[in-house]
Parts: sequence; C-alpha cells; structure tokens
Amino acid sequence: MEKLYDVITYCDISCDLIINGDDIKSEFGQKEKLVTDYSVEMGGSCPIFACQAAKLGLKTVAVGKVGNDYFKNIIIETLKDAGVILSFLTVTDKYKTGISVALTNDQDRSIFTYSGTNDAFDKDDINIDVIASSRHLHIGSYFLMKNFTRNLLPVLKDVKRNGTTVSLDTNWDPDEKWDNGIWSILPYVDVFLPNENEVKAITGESNLEKAINLLRKEIPILSVKKGKNGADTYDGNNIVRMKPLEGVPKIDAVGAGDSYDGGFIYGYLTGRDLQTCTKLGCICGSLNTRGEGGTKGQPRLNEMLEYL
Repeated sequence: MEKLYDVITYCDISCDLIINGDDIKSEFGQKEKLVTDYSVEMGGSCPIFACQAAKLGLKTVAVGKVGNDYFKNIIIETLKDAGVILSFLTVTDKYKTGISVALTNDQDRSIFTYSGTNDAFDKDDINIDVIASSRHLHIGSYFLMKNFTRNLLPVLKDVKRNGTTVSLDTNWDPDEKWDNGIWSILPYVDVFLPNENEVKAITGESNLEKAINLLRKEIPILSVKKGKNGADTYDGNNIVRMKPLEGVPKIDAVGAGDSYDGGFIYGYLTGRDLQTCTKLGCICGSLNTRGEGGTKGQPRLNEMLEYL
C-alpha cells in the first residue's frame, strides 16, 4: 500500500493542569498549601509525541476524540500549530475531554488523570487502511487506552505485513497490574521506549539489568529513558549510552519522555544510526524541559540539528 504519511498515532488526548512547587505533595485533612506557579497545556503522551514528530518535519497523523468543551480549542490549536494532520480527529458531545492534574517539582511529578474521551475508543475507530498507509505506527499510554489496546494485536499483524514499523511507549499503568496483553504485542514492536521504572514493572524484575536483558530478547531496539541521566539504547549486542544536554534551563519535565520518543523516531525513520537516534531523542527530551507543559519547549528541525 502507498505510504501517505510518515507517522500515525492513536492519541490519549487530555489537557494538563500543571502545578509547580518546591515542597509539593497531596495531603487531605483540609490542608491548604501555596504553590509557585501553574499552567494549563495540552497533555497526553501521544499528542505530545505527535507535536514533536511534526515539528521535525515528519508527516504526522493524530487519531483521537476530543470533547466538545473548554479544553477542545487548547488541544486542536496546539496540534495545528505543530503541523499535525487532524483529518482523523473528531469532536464528541458524549464524553468530556480527559484531564490530568500534575503536581511537579525539580525532581519528580505525581499525576492524577481522568480518562474522558480516551474511554470512547472501540475497534470501529481503528482504521487498518489508514495505519497501513503510514510508514510508522507509534503506540503510547498502552495501559490507559484499554479500549484501543485490547483490539491491537490483530491490527499489528495486519499492518506489519504492509511494511509499517511500530514503536511503543507504554507509560505508567494506573492499575499497576502491568499485563493487559503487553507480552503478546512485543514481538510486533520494532522500537520500545520505556523508562527505567516501566522496564522493571513490566518484567516484574527489581534488578534493572535483568529486566533489560529480558526485553532485549523480544525487541530489535530497546531505548530506556533515564531522566536526568539520559538514555541507554540496545540493538542486538550493541549498547549506546547518552547523556542529556547540559545547561538547559528547566521549568518542568512534563512530556520530556514523549519528546524524546519524537526525536528518536525521527532518527529511526530517516535512517540514522543507533547513536544518532539516541542523541536526537536526548536533544528533544532535554529542550522540552525549558518550557511549561509538554510542547512549548520542543525544538523544530533546524534547532535540533544545530545541537546535533
């Protein structure tokens, strides 16, 4: 089938209310605390990934549903500004747009999520012909988008026959069961992009090295994100270790991992070697942190290549 698009992703669409503070944590008992700042931004792992991929010049399609509510315009305008193709994004009156409340400080974040329109997906929303007309399918928020992922295995079998490559970033499992058929789809994944905690949780191994070795047997390319320590990428017997950029002013880390994914997949689809793919991911992930939310700090192609 003719490849009309570079990347397609089914989006866990949401808005992020990001609350920043130095000593921030959730406590009941009617306690009130002051915070240093807040912002309302488009969220969702796949929408943030889509924005980064599109900003790097990849023809990127976002498939998803957004509620007919206050947050709709934030999401649509953010995607449009990045250059994401919105032909398969629909507005529904049946569900509210998803929202996440992120409590962040310099070191970490805690996220509270309402799924909203992400629960509206069913198998009729998965257009195999559209996926097959894309060079690459990126899957994110695997454990959150249950109605999508429970129908994913036959889709992957079909699109792989059409030459579409696949990347996966599971993100965290809110139920912390870490199953939902994940091991059945891994053989169809070309690039797996988890962080260290997700690697251990998915494999059930407390030792990171053992967990990585288990996954390396299943997937051609495994790139493990390590936050402020950069990323390690594994390909057969090869290992690439890459540090993040130094000296980047940090506002928050929301979406940094998704921007890393965008940079890495740009490198993968443009035929770069493993080291360059990892470096491109680290450039995008590092620069992401200089802006509020998941997209404001993302580089466009010329800026990313200057750092390369």
